[in-house]
Amino acid sequence: MADLQRKPCGTHGKVHDITPESAGWRYVGFALHRLRAGERIAEATGDREVILVMVEGKAAIQGAERDWGVLGDRMSVFEKTPPHCLYMPNGTDWAAVAETECVIAVCSAPGKGGHEARRIGPDGITLTERGKGTNTRHINNIAMENEDYADSLLVTEVFTPAGHWSSYPSHRHDEDDYPRITYLEETYYHRLNPANGFGIQRVYTDDGQLDETMAVADGDVVLVPRGHHPCGAPYGFEMYYLNVMAGPLRKWRFLPAPEVKWIMDRDA
Repeated sequence: MADLQRKPCGTHGKVHDITPESAGWRYVGFALHRLRAGERIAEATGDREVILVMVEGKAAIQGAERDWGVLGDRMSVFEKTPPHCLYMPNGTDWAAVAETECVIAVCSAPGKGGHEARRIGPDGITLTERGKGTNTRHINNIAMENEDYADSLLVTEVFTPAGHWSSYPSHRHDEDDYPRITYLEETYYHRLNPANGFGIQRVYTDDGQLDETMAVADGDVVLVPRGHHPCGAPYGFEMYYLNVMAGPLRKWRFLPAPEVKWIMDRDA
C-alpha cells in the first residue's frame, strides 16, 4: 500500500511537515501549524518559495524585512470567505505571532527569485462555482497560473457540498508533455464539517499499478504523486481542502480518466 494518507501528529504545534524527501518526490512541500494565542513561529525559506495561508484565525506576520500587520479574519474555513495569504520568495525569513487560536498552512516549492514578497487576498479572491449537479463545488483561487504570483507554486481552496464530488471527473497531471499535459505533484489538506465526519479520496492510475481509496478525516493530508484523484463528500458532511501543486512548469494541464471522459465532454 502506498503511503499517501498522512495523519496530523497531534492537535497543537507543527502538526504536518511534508517535504519532498518525506513524500518521495521533487517539488511540493506542505506544513501546518496550529497555534494558541500569543505563540510564535519563525522559519527561513531557504531555496524554496512559500505561500502562507491563514486557514483560520489571526496572526501578526513579519517577513522579507517587512511588517505585514495582522492577517486573517475567518475563524472557520467553512465561513468560505477569501483567505489572507502571503508570498515569501526563496532566501527570506518570516515570523508569525498568533493573535487568536489559528491555523497557518505553509505551502512551498522550489524558488527561482522571480517574484517579490507580496500579500495575496482577500481582495481579488472571489468564491467561484464550478461543475454541474452533484459535481458542483466552490473555489477560492489563491495562486493559480492566471495570477503571476509565484515561480512554481499553484495554490487553491475547494469547498465541496455534502453529497457532492470534486476533483471530478477524475483527471491526472503526471506527465511533462506541455501543452497536452503537465507534471504536477499535489497535496490535499482536508477539513470536514461536522469535524467528526469523513470524506473519500481515491488515487489511481489507468494501469492499476496505483489504486488507493482512503477515508479521510478532518485534518488529514493526502499526497497525489501521480494518477487520478477524485474526492467525495458523504451526505451530511461538507468537505474543504487546500490544494498545493508544483512541478517543472507552472501550468495546469490534465487528462481525464478514460472511463469519465464522456462526462467531461458532455459538461464542457
